Amino acid sequence: TIGRVAAGAIAAKLLESLGVTVTAYARSIGPVEISMDRFDLEAASENKVCMPDREAAKEAESYLEQMLEDQDSVGGVVECVITGLPAGIGEPVFEKLDARLAHAEMSIGAVKGVEIGDGFEAAKAVGSVNNDDFCRNADGTIGKRTNHSGGILGGISTGQTVYATVSIKPTPSIRLPLATLNSQMQDTTVSTKGRHDPCVSIRAVPVLEALMALVLMDLILQNHAQ
Repeated sequence: TIGRVAAGAIAAKLLESLGVTVTAYARSIGPVEISMDRFDLEAASENKVCMPDREAAKEAESYLEQMLEDQDSVGGVVECVITGLPAGIGEPVFEKLDARLAHAEMSIGAVKGVEIGDGFEAAKAVGSVNNDDFCRNADGTIGKRTNHSGGILGGISTGQTVYATVSIKPTPSIRLPLATLNSQMQDTTVSTKGRHDPCVSIRAVPVLEALMALVLMDLILQNHAQ
């Protein structure tokens, strides 16, 4: 993990020189979810749970303290946002931008799901609503009225903000006894000792940023080569 984060930090610096930024934060921890009315990205770097909502962060910290007392764990949702990415990054078939991002994110331990844009909510929508209509921007460039696709259409960036949501399961290493079998196939229990975080989704935030930066830099270099 540390190797990927170190490489991602270098990629992020290169992306910054191109006007592209990659940001991740915890959208929810267990039942505690941020409110967009209180959204403040700077707050995410000021609390232990990487939440851009100071009120929700305090509630989440209290909830995690309870998990520690209960010797249990909890999962969470991390949202990743890419801004400044120009249109045309990615490939239409084998090197789709969304496929590459999902592949990288799913390589992280405990990640169990990845959504791009509206994700599973798109399954409830109709085409006339889910489609992002093209329009002319005030500066004369081509734009879109909505961004249900999360900034990626047909595997290629649209120039809009890219949104990816990652679901992370509860830490499997807990102190509560769990049923298992021994080498003689007899019923027994096992509990994990030592230091273990009650929620690994917090640790995943910088890792997700790093991996997304690496994927973007790869595809941008491929685009320049063409």
